[in-house]
Amino acid sequence: MIEFISQPWPWYVGGPLIALVMFGLLYFGKTFGVSANLTTMCSMAGAGKVADFFNFDWSKRIWNLVFIFGALIGGFIAQQYLTIEPGVKLAESTIISLKQLGIDNPGAEYIPGSIFSWQTLFSLKGLIILVGGGFLVGFGTRYAGGCTSGHAISGISELQIPSVIAVIGFFIGGLTMTYLFLPVIMSL
Repeated sequence: MIEFISQPWPWYVGGPLIALVMFGLLYFGKTFGVSANLTTMCSMAGAGKVADFFNFDWSKRIWNLVFIFGALIGGFIAQQYLTIEPGVKLAESTIISLKQLGIDNPGAEYIPGSIFSWQTLFSLKGLIILVGGGFLVGFGTRYAGGCTSGHAISGISELQIPSVIAVIGFFIGGLTMTYLFLPVIMSL
């Protein structure tokens, strides 16, 4: 049996690999974005008959669906076969901050049960985090014309000023949520 070390790849391996993928996409005239897959799937299901937004030739976007399918398969393989330790290594200061927010045993699992569980879903805190957060992510993605991966990886590598502005907005929104709203929501 081959033993794998459960460590993320260093930046000097992952960064050049992402750059290589982006050069390939630029060469073939493609742009990358995960949220585009939802519009592709809606178009495939016939949503173009209801809304003009979904009325396009979805067959030209099949490559992106294959990419996402590969990412899901890769994530499954990594979790099932390449992960030795089930938790996440966090800095001690992060663990203290998360405990202060009411997250039990931070770092023990990738998805904390105190936020993402059926019990939490049917509470006010769960509705705000999951439903409200999902709405804001969906609205923000549509309003920004793409998701964080599309703007931050593809848009910035193509030197698109709207993508730089969108990524700055994503960071401002994330920091605002983390430091202003999340402590209030977690106290509910």
